[in-house]
Amino acid sequence: MPGRRGALREPAACGSSLGAALALLLLLLPAGCPVRAQNDTEPIVLEGKCLVVCDSSPSADGAVTSSLGISVRSGSAKVAFSATRSTNHEPSEMSNRTMTIYFDQVLVNIGNHFDLASSIFVAPRKGIYSFSFHVVKVYNRQTIQVSLMQNGYPVISAFAGDQDVTREAASNGVLLLMEREDKVHLKLERGNLMGGWKYSTFSGFLVFPL
Repeated sequence: MPGRRGALREPAACGSSLGAALALLLLLLPAGCPVRAQNDTEPIVLEGKCLVVCDSSPSADGAVTSSLGISVRSGSAKVAFSATRSTNHEPSEMSNRTMTIYFDQVLVNIGNHFDLASSIFVAPRKGIYSFSFHVVKVYNRQTIQVSLMQNGYPVISAFAGDQDVTREAASNGVLLLMEREDKVHLKLERGNLMGGWKYSTFSGFLVFPL
């Protein structure tokens, strides 16, 4: 029965073709490529790159925390300010009991954490911050002392008192470890700035968060 034997050979030929196709497919797969079930948090391998897909939610300090506990800082976490004095000091400003040195113009205020009215910077998060100041006085016989205050306590000071110089600046800079809501401002500890300190500056920025 030639016709019947020929009909029996067809499944064998089909199975042989399927096996060849599977073998070819396995040869085309890259070596070491894992084959496994995927879920929402398992790595997805794409051309040798690992991409983790997971839920995430922003935190109050500008970071994004994933469901795996990974914290990624966003661009909005940048903090920097620079303020200047465009006019000379007025007698009424020296009457404040805190002796805070006020500024009247903001050049940079990324994050809006420097309050111009009070001339106080408030740290938005824990981290290492850099501060610098240059307070200008005009010719007078008094030496001035300017201190950078952190939460009401002096951290660094600078002096200017050369009587032979028409204009002189008390300048200093520092790196500080600050907690969230810590405050920094400049205080006139000694002398007076009457008629002086035009062009004085106060600047700071977040170096890195902790």
